[in-house]
Amino acid sequence: MRFMKSHKCYDIVPTSSKLVVFDTTLQVKKAFFALVANGVRAAPLWESKQQSFVGMLTITDFINILHRYYKSPMVQIYELEEHKIETWRELYLQETFKPLVNISPDASLYDAVYSLIKNKIHRLPVIDPISGNALYILTHKRILKFLQLFMSDMPKPAFMKQNLEALGIGTYHNIAFIHPDTPIIKALSIFVERRVSALPVVDESGASAGGSERGGQHRGHHLPVGHPAGLDPHARRCQTKGARNGMTAVGGGAPVGEREQRSRVALCLVNADRDRRQHSGRERVSGFSEGYFFSSDAETA
Repeated sequence: MRFMKSHKCYDIVPTSSKLVVFDTTLQVKKAFFALVANGVRAAPLWESKQQSFVGMLTITDFINILHRYYKSPMVQIYELEEHKIETWRELYLQETFKPLVNISPDASLYDAVYSLIKNKIHRLPVIDPISGNALYILTHKRILKFLQLFMSDMPKPAFMKQNLEALGIGTYHNIAFIHPDTPIIKALSIFVERRVSALPVVDESGASAGGSERGGQHRGHHLPVGHPAGLDPHARRCQTKGARNGMTAVGGGAPVGEREQRSRVALCLVNADRDRRQHSGRERVSGFSEGYFFSSDAETA
C-alpha cells in the first residue's frame, strides 16, 4: 500500500502512447472503424457544447449495439449506419447520464486502483485538471505491469504463496463458454447477459478446443468484433504527433491545445464508407492452454 501511495498516475504513463478522442457527433460506424484501425479498445468522448469529456466509447458498446439491433443475417443494421455517438448514448443510458470518472496525473496509484474498484470500471482516463487534456487511459493491466517491475524490491505478503483458487481469484463455477460452431450473435448475447469479457471455446466433451496441456505454454486466439485494422487506400494513415503538438481528435469540435510531454495523440481521418477487410490478431492469454478465446473488451497495455 505504501508503494501505491508513493507513486503518481503520471509515473505510469508511457513516454509515447496512442490516444484517440471522439467527438460525440461522430457516427458510431466511423468511430468503431477508427478504434480497430488504431488498435485501441476505448476512446474518451468529447462534447463540443459542454467543452468537456463526457464518457468513453469501447468495444463493449459495439457489442451492445449489435445485440440490441440485430434481427437476422439478411437484415442490415441501419441504426449502426445512421446513429451518432450522442444518439447511442441517449438511447443506451436513457437519461441516466453520470459524470465521466477520471483521475488527475498527480493522484496516487492507490487512488487509481480504488477508483477502478469502486466504480466497477476497467478503464480510467487520466485528465489534466488544468489544461483539460486527456493524457492516457489507465487499466488494471498497466498498473500490474508497473507493479511487477518493482516486485523484487518489495516485501512479499504471505498470500503471494497461495494459489489462485485458495484466494478466491477467478471463476470456477457456472463458467460461460461457447462451442466452435456457436453463432457470433449468440456469443455476443452471452457477453451482454453474463457481463463477461472473454469466453473459452470448448468442444462437445467440455475440453478446450485444440487440446489442453496443464502447465504448458498458454496460447489464445483473439477474435476482435468489428472490422479490419488496415484502412483502404482512400483513407489517411494515422500519424503520431510530436509531444508539443496540439491534441487532435476524430470528429469535429474536439479540443486543440498544449498537452503534457508524455501524451501523444493519434490523428486518424477515416473514410468509413469503403469496404473493410476481416481482421484478427493473436495474443497470449491465461486460464486455458492451447485453446481459443472469443474476447469482447480485454484490456490492453
